[in-house]
Amino acid sequence: MDARKAFILMVCLLAGPAGFVPASLESSAAAQTAGQPAIVRSIGAIKSINGNAITLAPASGPEVAVTVAPTARILRLGSDKDAKNATPIQLQDLQVGDSIRARGPSSGANAIDALEIIVITRAAVQAVSDQIRQDWQKRGMGGTVSAVDPAAGTVRISVAGFAGSRTITVHTSKSTIIRRYSPDSIKFEEARPSSLQDVRPGDQLRARGDRSADGADFTAEEIVTGRFRNIAGTVNSVDASSGILTVQDVMSKKSVQVKITADSQLHKLPPEVAQRIAMRLKARAVPGMPGAGGNSSGQPSAAAAGGSGSAAAGAPANGAGLGGGMGGPGANSSGLGGGMRSGDFQQMLSHMPAVALADLHKGDAVMMVATEGTASSPSTTITLLSGVEPILQAAPNSSQAMMLTPWSLGGAEPNGGDAN
Repeated sequence: MDARKAFILMVCLLAGPAGFVPASLESSAAAQTAGQPAIVRSIGAIKSINGNAITLAPASGPEVAVTVAPTARILRLGSDKDAKNATPIQLQDLQVGDSIRARGPSSGANAIDALEIIVITRAAVQAVSDQIRQDWQKRGMGGTVSAVDPAAGTVRISVAGFAGSRTITVHTSKSTIIRRYSPDSIKFEEARPSSLQDVRPGDQLRARGDRSADGADFTAEEIVTGRFRNIAGTVNSVDASSGILTVQDVMSKKSVQVKITADSQLHKLPPEVAQRIAMRLKARAVPGMPGAGGNSSGQPSAAAAGGSGSAAAGAPANGAGLGGGMGGPGANSSGLGGGMRSGDFQQMLSHMPAVALADLHKGDAVMMVATEGTASSPSTTITLLSGVEPILQAAPNSSQAMMLTPWSLGGAEPNGGDAN
């Protein structure tokens, strides 16, 4: 989660009215007297300061012109995050890059005559960001949506892992925050407010909340969903200058073009790790073998295969902070212990050597999670893994669903450890 997102959440909790929804400008819930300008508020980072004129850059939307009134109250929140202990400061104490919330009457389109400004220190932003990240790691889970019941407020998801798949029922309430990733964005902070009516089978879902004692039910405080692509195949061409990678997908048998951006995470599996994963996939396909996930016919079950054409969002966005704990009981030096969970697998992948687009060559085998994309824009790579030749050879028809779903969602918080 980036600093601006953490700041928004902090201000909502400490300084904003109940039900505050971040936006470039938001009208106050209080009724306004006829003829008087509406009281609005805006959250963002200071882009420029000229006297009492501030240009504010929100997390999304147009810039906001803030004119600080001579009588404006300016407060700085400290690292203790307690609004009661906020320190009064002067206008000249503000600096470009500071995160603020400005509040006052609207003076035009995207303009505020600020009567109050709340500033937060970078240390406080980081403290909130760390707290949110840790909570997603500790109380987060996710998987592929198999069924949705908006009337009952429930979503059934399939959570895949090396030990097989299990179904969990996610319960929501009126207070549950629900967001959905944009089809052309890999950033959690750009996820849009949503509802269960927007969730479809095959989507990926990530939730933060509390598990039941048996793990079959999950009460969600926050949910983020999205439809993503799993792509596995061999590289056809690399254009490092434009950030375009073309891959021959083994599932669709088609050539797929994806974008690589500064937010995309590219890693390479060492040969010994790829071989160990391949051995596990082979074991899953053979009934009676340890770790097998097939049915009596020897084919992977539908639950084990997961949803096709959909991958996890959590790398959300950049694949960092993929919690769940590396090592632990049964772990070995590669992180592939006998009791490895999907979260451990994610943690392992986040520690794999990073590579650049220019390091990839025609014929290299890759597996990736990418955005859904639009008609006018190709998919954007969230996470890419090279060095996967043994994995594709071991399970060419099921490796995507079995590998990429836990890779992207198991144990990760949205945008956890964001590098933005």
